[in-house]
Amino acid sequence: MPALAANRVLLLVGDSFCLRKVSSFSWVAPIRSSVRFFGRFSTETVPLTLASLGIKSEFETASGNEKNKLNQVVSTIEVPRRREKKVNISGIKGVKKKERVDLEALAPFAAKSFSELGLPPLLVERLEREGYEVPTDVQAAAIPPIFKNHDVVIQSYTGSGKTLAYLLPILSEVGPLKKDVEPRDNMDVEAVIVAPSRELGMQIVREVEKLLGPADKRLVQQLVGGANRSRQEEALKKNKPAIIVGTPGRIAEISASGKLHTHSCRYLVLDEVDQLLAFSFREDMHRIIQHVGRKSGAGLAGANGAKTMQADRQTIMVSATVPFSVIRAARSWGCDPLLVQGKSVIPLESIAPRAPVNLLGTSSDSKLGTNLQTPAPMSLPPSLKHYYSVTRIQHKVDMLRRCVHAVDAKCVIAFMNHSKQLKDAVFKLEARGMKAAELHGDLSKLSRSTVLKKFRNGEVRVLLTNELSARGLDVLECDLVVNLELPTDSIHYAHRAGRTGRLGRRGTVVTICEAPQVFVVKKLQKQLGVCIEACEFTEGKLVVNEEEKT
Repeated sequence: MPALAANRVLLLVGDSFCLRKVSSFSWVAPIRSSVRFFGRFSTETVPLTLASLGIKSEFETASGNEKNKLNQVVSTIEVPRRREKKVNISGIKGVKKKERVDLEALAPFAAKSFSELGLPPLLVERLEREGYEVPTDVQAAAIPPIFKNHDVVIQSYTGSGKTLAYLLPILSEVGPLKKDVEPRDNMDVEAVIVAPSRELGMQIVREVEKLLGPADKRLVQQLVGGANRSRQEEALKKNKPAIIVGTPGRIAEISASGKLHTHSCRYLVLDEVDQLLAFSFREDMHRIIQHVGRKSGAGLAGANGAKTMQADRQTIMVSATVPFSVIRAARSWGCDPLLVQGKSVIPLESIAPRAPVNLLGTSSDSKLGTNLQTPAPMSLPPSLKHYYSVTRIQHKVDMLRRCVHAVDAKCVIAFMNHSKQLKDAVFKLEARGMKAAELHGDLSKLSRSTVLKKFRNGEVRVLLTNELSARGLDVLECDLVVNLELPTDSIHYAHRAGRTGRLGRRGTVVTICEAPQVFVVKKLQKQLGVCIEACEFTEGKLVVNEEEKT
């Protein structure tokens, strides 16, 4: 009886199937799977084998009318093939179609002058007047792809000339320095540059104003927080600027009020893009991304963040460190973006998830960089020397003073993690005859500008600050960076260290720590791929600890 029942069983795995026409069965509950077996019915008692079931050695896809095959007592097996989803974007409006990138002919990495990069003569003349004669590596690599309308992610160490790498192509197409000098008919904003801090935004504005000259500097306007909003809106209406530089909050705020029209914008630049991805900027960045360069009726991205439509703009992202969060953002916000690193240009799509090119990965086994990718060695200026010195917490400020004298530094930036401790450190330094000042976000805009002006003029020798100045503070004369407190991760170390050694100059980075924190310095050294030597300050000199080095 069991054998006979086995021969009379219809094994159905898959969608529900009606068995009313099959004798001895009144109802069978459906079982869901991806395979269907149809057995042969026979009154003869034969061994139950694959051959008896009619299953061939090779799987074949069932075709035709399966009901007829059952009537003919023909057995089949259906194994659905794996299907890959194909996205058809031919019907999507606003998608930029680009030709296949010829990376070999894209960037003249050995360019010895700005003229070779195709910049207009008037712009080259302004550059020479400001002392810029030979393009840096990142400028020679980034300018040609931007000229050819590619979306790019520019990664290079702080002080390597990334700002001019995106400003020069924009000024070649926008404003009075462009190739075809014509009267400006379109009075709309043509370029929006977003920066995470007021200091960086104002620094970018100064660079643009120097190249435009006094007569045309009204064509660039800053929209930064902390300034009078009504005056900024009046200036927008009066000057009709072609280039906007600002912080996410103020740009989004004025855009929402209807006073800033950016739908026909040609360029969107996100400077220090890894900072702009912070949660605090999320809503403001969402509005900027959805409005800048997106013409009326052009549709928006889905609520789940999927890219449904590409804006008619060129997106440029810039940072010294590019964690994979930036790679994801670039793929979503840009169209077939390229990654520019030093003397290389590669397609961003070639970077595997969680494995950025030339980045060393995460540090999951420590408190350093738990949620961030570790920066590559190229994130640090190549001319830097790194040291660390051990002392007690109450002697750190005095160690800072001895370090400044030992290195004979004239322009020093010292970092601490909390702004409340800065005032006490300034008091201790000034009590010992060293001119110092504090810089942090709690100061007013006027106070911050005054401190920076004194620091650049040499009236202040040591500037004590927090992470506010770790990005965007461009002081070429800075020859020493001191970490009075350890940075929270290796990316913050890279940005702090980038305040010195800019544009090929020499620089020194000294980390002052306590004995139990030495292991953290060792982890930073391993993650960054640089040598951080132990040192002491004796008799007014910096002495490397040879035993520790060995």
